[in-house]
Amino acid sequence: MKTIVFAGAGSMAEALIHGWVKEGVVLPENIYVMNKSDQQKLQRMADTYGVQIVCESREIVKKADCLILAMKPKDIQKAMEDLVPYLQFNTAILSVVAGVSMDTIEQTLGKRPMARVMPNTSATIGMSASGVAFNSSTNASLKEEFMNMLEAIGLVIEVHEDELHAVTALSGSGPAYLYYLVEAFEQAGMKFGLSQNVVRKLAIQTIAGAAEMLKQSSEEPTELRRKVTSPGGTTEAGIKALEENHFKETIYACIQNAEAKSRELASVKKH
Repeated sequence: MKTIVFAGAGSMAEALIHGWVKEGVVLPENIYVMNKSDQQKLQRMADTYGVQIVCESREIVKKADCLILAMKPKDIQKAMEDLVPYLQFNTAILSVVAGVSMDTIEQTLGKRPMARVMPNTSATIGMSASGVAFNSSTNASLKEEFMNMLEAIGLVIEVHEDELHAVTALSGSGPAYLYYLVEAFEQAGMKFGLSQNVVRKLAIQTIAGAAEMLKQSSEEPTELRRKVTSPGGTTEAGIKALEENHFKETIYACIQNAEAKSRELASVKKH
């Protein structure tokens, strides 16, 4: 894709631009960014990444190989209505707008190659866990191109569009759950006399180490947990407390609530 136009300049747009420019996936001179307001932010992005600012004239949209929808969900309908007169029939669409289906986008922008991706905030450091769905107009070659672009910001897995609700609940919201876990670690550790700084360092390294073990090992999480859990030891005592307090049921309720909320938001936007 030679010419890519971003409609919206929020954190996810910047994460994509940062990853693409850093990895050389897209040349900065081929990236154009527009925003409803905040000209200062556009100028900062231009100064930082070398991208081009789209002025009041939308003529560059006519040359776009890909239009990326990266605005707030509440702004998408008006933005699409403003942009559709400039779109060529073969311009592909990549949407990072939460809760807005490809069918809804097609109602305004027409049937065309399209992908919807649900990254998470770790995209800003190239460590996103993203789910992506494609419509039937997207051929194998374009799918591969989209996947290569998205891999510049982390892991990306293709799913059915309806499964993006679960992806949102698991990995989209997932960083917040882990930050919440670290908060709980800190509160607990400080009650036993450790400083917040010490607990945070230990918690971060513990999570990072466990994640790397899961990546490098072929063993199931259950087996890795068993190896840490000596009979009659401290880990067993801790696990027992988690079981008594219904830890797995709580995690399921967390994912279930988030998935249901994603569906609810999508349903509201359809109307």
